[in-house]
Formats: sequence, structure tokens, C-alpha cells
Amino acid sequence: MFFDMSQRDRLLELLVERSLVLGEFTLASGARSSYYIDARRTTMSAEGQALVGQLGLAALREAGIDPGPAADSGVQWVGGLTMGADPIAYAMAHRSWVEGSPVDAFSVRKQAKEYGAGNQIEGGLPDGARVVVVEDAMTSGGSALRAVDALHLAGARVQAVLTLVDREAGGEARLQDEGELRLIRLFTATDLLEAAGHAP
Repeated sequence: MFFDMSQRDRLLELLVERSLVLGEFTLASGARSSYYIDARRTTMSAEGQALVGQLGLAALREAGIDPGPAADSGVQWVGGLTMGADPIAYAMAHRSWVEGSPVDAFSVRKQAKEYGAGNQIEGGLPDGARVVVVEDAMTSGGSALRAVDALHLAGARVQAVLTLVDREAGGEARLQDEGELRLIRLFTATDLLEAAGHAP
């Protein structure tokens, strides 16, 4: 097993301490929720960056997706819809360099720029690149699918979607139904709520 459980436990603690907020919220999907996960408060922290990078790559390997340019059936790039995906992708790219199997990061804008080169995807993604789309907290899967659509138009080959937290609200089924995509998750919302002492 690739996961270091002590590091996984620490990342879970950080998510509960920094990112889990209880109350009444409207999510990006339009759904109402009794909790909100502001994952960026974890993924943008120094410790969170280190843990997310290491555990994100470990999750890919655990799923049978090898990172690095020499991996014929693996992944060469990671990224997703700005801005929730950005710190995760950058953390994984940095860690991949440290581990000697470099994976570059990219960022997908919500719409193409109206100036300069008019890019929607930033980072220099080449045609035919093998990519994993990342997301911080998945609800309906809509954000991931928007990134996937842009990547397909750019000629990329999407291997899977990785989310830091799966809210278990239909995102996985939608990814499979609409994109035939595999979901890899580090945590579920249930994991966070149980760790915080709240029944989901």
C-alpha cells in the first residue's frame, strides 16, 4: 500500500480543523448543505501542500496510474478548473519532481481569455497529453466535467479524476455516465464529519 497512514490521518485533521464549516450553505451546484468544505484553507497552507502533494501521487499509484513522462499508460499532467484545483495540481507537480517522476501542472480557466493567445488551458499542455483532472471538493461533478470538456477539445487524454474530498452527492455516478471517467478520492465527506464528531 502506498499511503502513509500517519500522513493521511494528519491531512484529515487539517481538513477538519481548517476546512470543515458547519451551518447552512448553498453549494456551487445549487444544492443546500448543512456543512461546507473550504478545501483551499488546507491546500494553500504550507503543511497541507506537502501532504496533498505526497498523498495525491500515492493515490494515483494506488489506483494503478503511474506518474511521470516514462509511464506509457500513466499520467504526465495534473490540473483542473481554477482555482480549487490549482493548489492541488501544483503540490503534486512539486512532489513529483522531488520523487524523480515529474508530472507537470496545468490550470483550466472557466472561459478562454479574451486577450493575448486566448488560452483556456494554462501551462503549455501539449496535444495528446495524458492527464488526471483534480478537484478539491466534489459535489455533482460539474466542475470536473467542465475541465474534461475543455481538455478533450485541446486534444488531451483524460485518465481519471482525483478529488481531495468526495461529498458523495452523485459526482462519481455522473462522471461515469457522462464521461466514462474513473473517480479517485482521498477522503469522503463522511470521513470529515465523523472525524469532527458529527453524524453525516
